[in-house]
Amino acid sequence: MRVGIGYDVHALVAGRPLVLGGVRIEHPTGLDGYSDADVLTHAVIDALLGAAGLGDIGTHFPADDPQFKNASSLRMLERSVAMLNDAGYRVVNVDCIVIAQEPRLHSHLAAMNSNLASRLGTVDVNVKGKSPEGLGAIGHGSGIAAQAVAIIDET
Repeated sequence: MRVGIGYDVHALVAGRPLVLGGVRIEHPTGLDGYSDADVLTHAVIDALLGAAGLGDIGTHFPADDPQFKNASSLRMLERSVAMLNDAGYRVVNVDCIVIAQEPRLHSHLAAMNSNLASRLGTVDVNVKGKSPEGLGAIGHGSGIAAQAVAIIDET
């Protein structure tokens, strides 16, 4: 078994949709980024690629490549899982934390779990939402961060 850790953070800005774990969430601001800026899915991708020793999200999905402009992060996750499978690995489980002052995420967690599990080929996905309790830039509502840990195994 191998373990990988992923992290991502994006600023919140007006005029963008808020997408987390492939779930579009009603909110006055969204995450700024080249793709859909889904910090949760980006953290999962980095955890998976790291566990397999396959680099990181920027290596495989560079922000200067036009094919990834406003791209679905779930599609990037599917491609990442295919890379893992081609390298002889399968996903065992993924555990994640989304850190956001707003919006509250509890009512969206089941959909995030489902979206990620269906792309990962496992039902062993756990997404949690945590508040920074008003501390720091994220606590002041300037952005959202996510962390993920992935365990993979040889097929």
